[in-house]
Amino acid sequence: MWRGILVLVLLAVSAVAADARRRQINPIPFSHEPCSVLGHRPCTPSFCSVLEHGPCIPEIFYPYGQDLQLTIESVPSEADRTKYQRPDHDLDTIGDLFAELRTCWSPPSDNAREGMQMSVRFSFNKAGSLIGPPRLTFATAGVPADTRTTYLKAINASLNACLPLKFTSGLGGALAGRPIAIRYVDNRELGK
Repeated sequence: MWRGILVLVLLAVSAVAADARRRQINPIPFSHEPCSVLGHRPCTPSFCSVLEHGPCIPEIFYPYGQDLQLTIESVPSEADRTKYQRPDHDLDTIGDLFAELRTCWSPPSDNAREGMQMSVRFSFNKAGSLIGPPRLTFATAGVPADTRTTYLKAINASLNACLPLKFTSGLGGALAGRPIAIRYVDNRELGK
């Protein structure tokens, strides 16, 4: 008889434990709830794949990130003229760095092409020098190789003329090793 009572108690305890596992509180209430016409709970109306369980949350592209990207035009617009003025102090902010890089740019005079765009990627060390030469990541399609070479040489010469940049210790430590992508746009009217 004691065995029968013990078996009944164990069955009751296991049923309560199983029920507790099934009713566990979900910290993200509708993260795994598929939408259904017959459903009575909140759900997320999207899914990533039929091979994955549950919906997914789409990636949100925030306007600011850890990318350091800059566009430098050969002839800045009137609204952007103040961004092309060299700071009169050590570089302490990203805005100061971008202003310094903008003032360094001098486009090539010969073998230039109107509308030419070229992007490079590089990094600085704490002392304000380049870590290796800039890498070409984009050039306008259909441009002859000698024109691309001319622009890449102008980019390298412009950067080397400004180096080493004078960073404050805080900015130098924050920027060291971070990739910076710069898109150079030659928007000069060369035919006139």
